[in-house]
Amino acid sequence: MLGMKTFAMPTRSIWLMVLLCSALVAGSKVAAQEPLRTVHVFVALADNKNQGIVPVAAKLGNGTDPRNNLYWGSAYGIKTYFARSAEWELISQGQTPKAEVLERCIFKHRHANVFMIADAYQGDKIKQAMIDFLSAAAGAGPAQIKAMDGSREVVLSGHGGANLVAYIGHEGFMDFQLPALPQASGQGHRDAIVLACISKTYFRDALRSAGATPLVWTTGLMAPEAYTLKSALDGWILHENAEAVRSRAASAYSKYQKCSLGAARKLLVTGW
Repeated sequence: MLGMKTFAMPTRSIWLMVLLCSALVAGSKVAAQEPLRTVHVFVALADNKNQGIVPVAAKLGNGTDPRNNLYWGSAYGIKTYFARSAEWELISQGQTPKAEVLERCIFKHRHANVFMIADAYQGDKIKQAMIDFLSAAAGAGPAQIKAMDGSREVVLSGHGGANLVAYIGHEGFMDFQLPALPQASGQGHRDAIVLACISKTYFRDALRSAGATPLVWTTGLMAPEAYTLKSALDGWILHENAEAVRSRAASAYSKYQKCSLGAARKLLVTGW
Protein backbone atom coordinates (compact mmCIF):
# COMPACT_ATOMS: atom_id res chain seq x y z
CA MET A 1 0.00 0.00 0.00
CA LEU A 2 1.14 3.51 -0.79
CA GLY A 3 2.53 5.53 2.06
CA MET A 4 3.34 2.52 4.23
CA LYS A 5 6.86 1.65 5.23
CA THR A 6 8.14 -1.81 5.99
CA PHE A 7 10.91 -2.52 8.44
CA ALA A 8 13.10 -5.58 8.33
CA MET A 9 14.03 -6.96 11.75
CA PRO A 10 17.72 -7.89 11.91
CA THR A 11 18.27 -11.62 11.49
CA ARG A 12 20.17 -11.78 14.82
CA SER A 13 17.18 -10.29 16.67
CA ILE A 14 14.81 -12.79 15.08
CA TRP A 15 16.97 -15.71 16.16
CA LEU A 16 17.25 -14.33 19.70
CA MET A 17 13.46 -14.13 19.92
CA VAL A 18 13.11 -17.68 18.61
CA LEU A 19 15.63 -18.98 21.13
CA LEU A 20 13.92 -17.14 23.99
CA CYS A 21 10.50 -18.54 23.09
CA SER A 22 11.95 -22.03 22.73
CA ALA A 23 13.57 -21.76 26.16
CA LEU A 24 10.31 -20.67 27.75
CA VAL A 25 8.42 -23.55 26.12
CA ALA A 26 11.12 -26.02 27.14
CA GLY A 27 11.03 -24.73 30.71
CA SER A 28 7.27 -25.20 30.87
CA LYS A 29 7.59 -28.75 29.53
CA VAL A 30 10.27 -29.62 32.09
CA ALA A 31 8.05 -28.31 34.93
CA ALA A 32 5.09 -30.28 33.60
CA GLN A 33 7.16 -33.46 33.33
CA GLU A 34 8.44 -33.28 36.91
CA PRO A 35 6.55 -35.50 39.38
CA LEU A 36 3.92 -33.48 41.22
CA ARG A 37 5.02 -32.68 44.77
CA THR A 38 2.93 -31.28 47.59
CA VAL A 39 3.67 -29.31 50.73
CA HIS A 40 1.14 -29.29 53.57
CA VAL A 41 1.42 -26.42 56.06
CA PHE A 42 -0.33 -26.42 59.43
CA VAL A 43 -0.70 -22.92 60.88
CA ALA A 44 -1.86 -22.37 64.46
CA LEU A 45 -3.27 -18.84 64.42
CA ALA A 46 -1.74 -16.51 67.00
CA ASP A 47 -4.04 -16.21 70.02
CA ASN A 48 -3.39 -13.79 72.87
CA LYS A 49 -6.10 -15.36 75.01
CA ASN A 50 -5.47 -19.08 74.59
CA GLN A 51 -1.72 -19.39 73.92
CA GLY A 52 1.29 -18.60 76.06
CA ILE A 53 2.65 -16.08 73.59
CA VAL A 54 3.99 -12.61 74.23
CA PRO A 55 0.78 -10.63 73.56
CA VAL A 56 0.58 -8.89 70.20
CA ALA A 57 -1.89 -6.25 69.02
CA ALA A 58 -5.45 -7.44 69.62
CA LYS A 59 -6.22 -7.45 65.89
CA LEU A 60 -3.22 -9.66 65.16
CA GLY A 61 -3.75 -11.95 68.14
CA ASN A 62 -7.39 -12.87 67.59
CA GLY A 63 -7.29 -16.61 67.03
CA THR A 64 -10.75 -16.65 65.44
CA ASP A 65 -9.96 -14.05 62.74
CA PRO A 66 -7.67 -15.50 60.05
CA ARG A 67 -8.08 -12.46 57.83
CA ASN A 68 -6.09 -10.24 60.19
CA ASN A 69 -4.11 -12.81 62.14
CA LEU A 70 -0.36 -12.39 62.61
CA TYR A 71 0.47 -15.81 61.16
CA TRP A 72 -2.09 -15.81 58.33
CA GLY A 73 -3.55 -12.55 57.07
CA SER A 74 -0.94 -9.98 58.10
CA ALA A 75 1.75 -8.81 55.68
CA TYR A 76 4.10 -11.64 56.70
CA GLY A 77 1.37 -14.18 57.36
CA ILE A 78 1.29 -17.36 55.28
CA LYS A 79 -1.75 -16.50 53.14
CA THR A 80 -0.87 -12.88 52.40
CA TYR A 81 2.85 -13.35 51.82
CA PHE A 82 2.53 -16.31 49.45
CA ALA A 83 -0.42 -14.74 47.61
CA ARG A 84 1.75 -11.67 46.90
CA SER A 85 4.80 -13.71 45.89
CA ALA A 86 5.88 -13.67 42.25
CA GLU A 87 6.64 -17.41 42.42
CA TRP A 88 3.31 -18.62 43.80
CA GLU A 89 -0.30 -18.38 42.65
CA LEU A 90 -3.28 -18.66 45.00
CA ILE A 91 -5.69 -21.02 43.23
CA SER A 92 -8.11 -21.85 46.05
CA GLN A 93 -9.20 -20.18 49.28
CA GLY A 94 -12.02 -20.12 51.79
CA GLN A 95 -12.44 -23.87 52.24
CA THR A 96 -13.12 -25.17 55.77
CA PRO A 97 -12.26 -28.89 55.60
CA LYS A 98 -12.82 -29.50 59.34
CA ALA A 99 -14.21 -27.66 62.34
CA GLU A 100 -10.80 -26.60 63.69
CA VAL A 101 -9.64 -25.18 60.34
CA LEU A 102 -10.99 -21.70 59.68
CA GLU A 103 -9.59 -21.48 56.16
CA ARG A 104 -7.69 -23.62 53.69
CA CYS A 105 -5.68 -22.07 50.87
CA ILE A 106 -4.01 -23.89 48.00
CA PHE A 107 -1.09 -22.36 46.10
CA LYS A 108 0.57 -23.44 42.88
CA HIS A 109 4.21 -22.71 42.12
CA ARG A 110 4.52 -20.85 38.83
CA HIS A 111 7.72 -22.54 37.63
CA ALA A 112 7.64 -26.04 39.16
CA ASN A 113 5.14 -28.84 39.53
CA VAL A 114 4.66 -28.10 43.23
CA PHE A 115 1.49 -27.24 45.15
CA MET A 116 1.13 -26.04 48.73
CA ILE A 117 -1.87 -26.71 50.95
CA ALA A 118 -2.08 -24.37 53.93
CA ASP A 119 -4.55 -24.75 56.79
CA ALA A 120 -5.31 -22.01 59.33
CA TYR A 121 -6.27 -23.56 62.67
CA GLN A 122 -8.33 -21.63 65.20
CA GLY A 123 -5.98 -20.35 67.90
CA ASP A 124 -7.53 -22.30 70.76
CA LYS A 125 -7.25 -25.49 68.65
CA ILE A 126 -3.46 -25.37 68.60
CA LYS A 127 -3.23 -28.84 70.12
CA GLN A 128 -5.19 -30.28 67.19
CA ALA A 129 -2.97 -28.39 64.74
CA MET A 130 0.10 -30.01 66.28
CA ILE A 131 -1.47 -33.46 66.34
CA ASP A 132 -2.46 -33.16 62.68
CA PHE A 133 1.01 -31.93 61.71
CA LEU A 134 2.76 -34.78 63.52
CA SER A 135 0.32 -37.34 62.12
CA ALA A 136 1.08 -36.05 58.64
CA ALA A 137 4.81 -36.17 59.41
CA ALA A 138 4.31 -39.82 60.36
CA GLY A 139 2.61 -40.53 57.03
CA ALA A 140 -0.78 -41.20 58.59
CA GLY A 141 -4.06 -40.31 56.95
CA PRO A 142 -2.98 -39.51 53.40
CA ALA A 143 -5.75 -37.47 51.81
CA GLN A 144 -6.71 -36.65 48.25
CA ILE A 145 -7.43 -32.93 48.01
CA LYS A 146 -8.95 -31.57 44.83
CA ALA A 147 -8.33 -28.12 43.42
CA MET A 148 -8.93 -26.32 40.14
CA ASP A 149 -5.82 -25.19 38.31
CA GLY A 150 -7.46 -22.95 35.75
CA SER A 151 -9.87 -25.25 33.91
CA ARG A 152 -7.97 -28.37 34.98
CA GLU A 153 -8.77 -30.31 38.13
CA VAL A 154 -5.75 -31.53 40.06
CA VAL A 155 -5.76 -34.09 42.85
CA LEU A 156 -3.15 -33.39 45.50
CA SER A 157 -1.77 -35.73 48.14
CA GLY A 158 -2.18 -33.93 51.43
CA HIS A 159 -1.67 -34.76 55.11
CA GLY A 160 0.37 -37.98 55.34
CA GLY A 161 0.65 -38.14 51.57
CA ALA A 162 2.52 -34.84 51.27
CA ASN A 163 6.22 -34.76 50.43
CA LEU A 164 6.97 -32.00 52.92
CA VAL A 165 5.02 -30.90 55.99
CA ALA A 166 5.44 -27.73 58.03
CA TYR A 167 4.17 -26.36 61.32
CA ILE A 168 3.93 -22.60 61.83
CA GLY A 169 3.00 -20.96 65.12
CA HIS A 170 3.42 -20.97 68.87
CA GLU A 171 5.49 -23.71 70.48
CA GLY A 172 2.58 -25.54 72.07
CA PHE A 173 4.81 -28.01 73.89
CA MET A 174 5.71 -25.13 76.20
CA ASP A 175 2.10 -25.12 77.42
CA PHE A 176 0.94 -28.73 77.26
CA GLN A 177 1.80 -32.31 76.38
CA LEU A 178 0.09 -34.46 73.79
CA PRO A 179 -1.68 -37.61 75.01
CA ALA A 180 0.38 -39.71 72.57
CA LEU A 181 2.96 -39.12 69.85
CA PRO A 182 2.08 -40.30 66.32
CA GLN A 183 4.24 -43.21 65.23
CA ALA A 184 5.84 -43.62 61.80
CA SER A 185 3.48 -45.43 59.45
CA GLY A 186 6.16 -46.65 57.06
CA GLN A 187 4.34 -44.96 54.18
CA GLY A 188 7.18 -43.15 52.44
CA HIS A 189 9.46 -40.43 53.71
CA ARG A 190 8.71 -36.82 54.58
CA ASP A 191 10.80 -33.79 55.40
CA ALA A 192 9.52 -31.46 58.10
CA ILE A 193 9.90 -27.76 58.82
CA VAL A 194 8.99 -26.48 62.29
CA LEU A 195 8.94 -22.70 62.64
CA ALA A 196 8.22 -22.26 66.33
CA CYS A 197 10.35 -21.22 69.29
CA ILE A 198 13.10 -23.68 70.31
CA SER A 199 11.47 -26.37 68.16
CA LYS A 200 14.60 -28.53 67.95
CA THR A 201 14.31 -29.15 71.67
CA TYR A 202 10.55 -29.36 72.03
CA PHE A 203 9.72 -31.27 68.83
CA ARG A 204 12.70 -33.66 68.87
CA ASP A 205 10.96 -36.67 70.40
CA ALA A 206 7.79 -36.08 68.42
CA LEU A 207 9.57 -35.96 65.05
CA ARG A 208 11.67 -39.01 65.90
CA SER A 209 8.50 -40.93 66.68
CA ALA A 210 6.95 -39.72 63.42
CA GLY A 211 9.98 -40.82 61.42
CA ALA A 212 10.28 -37.49 59.58
CA THR A 213 13.53 -35.67 58.84
CA PRO A 214 13.88 -32.14 60.26
CA LEU A 215 14.75 -29.95 57.29
CA VAL A 216 14.60 -26.63 59.16
CA TRP A 217 13.84 -25.99 62.83
CA THR A 218 14.99 -23.65 65.57
CA THR A 219 17.25 -23.43 68.60
CA GLY A 220 15.81 -20.28 70.18
CA LEU A 221 12.98 -17.78 70.25
CA MET A 222 11.83 -16.68 66.80
CA ALA A 223 9.12 -15.02 64.72
CA PRO A 224 7.47 -17.78 62.64
CA GLU A 225 6.72 -15.65 59.62
CA ALA A 226 6.20 -16.65 56.01
CA TYR A 227 9.41 -15.34 54.43
CA THR A 228 11.43 -18.02 56.25
CA LEU A 229 9.20 -20.82 54.98
CA LYS A 230 9.11 -19.38 51.46
CA SER A 231 12.90 -19.15 51.25
CA ALA A 232 13.33 -22.71 52.53
CA LEU A 233 10.84 -23.92 49.92
CA ASP A 234 12.78 -22.10 47.19
CA GLY A 235 15.70 -24.44 47.85
CA TRP A 236 13.60 -27.55 48.44
CA ILE A 237 11.82 -27.06 45.11
CA LEU A 238 15.22 -26.98 43.38
CA HIS A 239 16.24 -30.23 45.13
CA GLU A 240 19.03 -28.49 47.03
CA ASN A 241 20.58 -30.29 49.98
CA ALA A 242 19.47 -29.64 53.55
CA GLU A 243 22.32 -27.26 54.34
CA ALA A 244 21.54 -25.10 51.32
CA VAL A 245 17.86 -24.99 52.25
CA ARG A 246 18.75 -24.01 55.80
CA SER A 247 21.09 -21.29 54.50
CA ARG A 248 18.31 -19.79 52.40
CA ALA A 249 15.99 -19.73 55.42
CA ALA A 250 18.64 -18.10 57.60
CA SER A 251 19.41 -15.44 55.00
CA ALA A 252 15.75 -14.49 54.77
CA TYR A 253 15.39 -14.36 58.54
CA SER A 254 18.48 -12.18 58.81
CA LYS A 255 17.14 -9.79 56.19
CA TYR A 256 13.63 -9.36 57.56
CA GLN A 257 14.48 -9.46 61.27
CA LYS A 258 17.53 -7.23 60.76
CA CYS A 259 19.78 -9.54 62.75
CA SER A 260 23.24 -10.77 61.77
CA LEU A 261 23.49 -13.71 59.42
CA GLY A 262 25.55 -15.53 62.05
CA ALA A 263 22.75 -15.16 64.59
CA ALA A 264 20.18 -16.36 62.07
CA ARG A 265 22.29 -19.41 61.22
CA LYS A 266 22.55 -20.29 64.90
CA LEU A 267 18.78 -20.00 65.22
CA LEU A 268 17.72 -21.91 62.10
CA VAL A 269 19.33 -25.32 61.82
CA THR A 270 18.85 -28.59 59.99
CA GLY A 271 19.10 -32.27 60.94
CA TRP A 272 19.35 -33.85 64.36
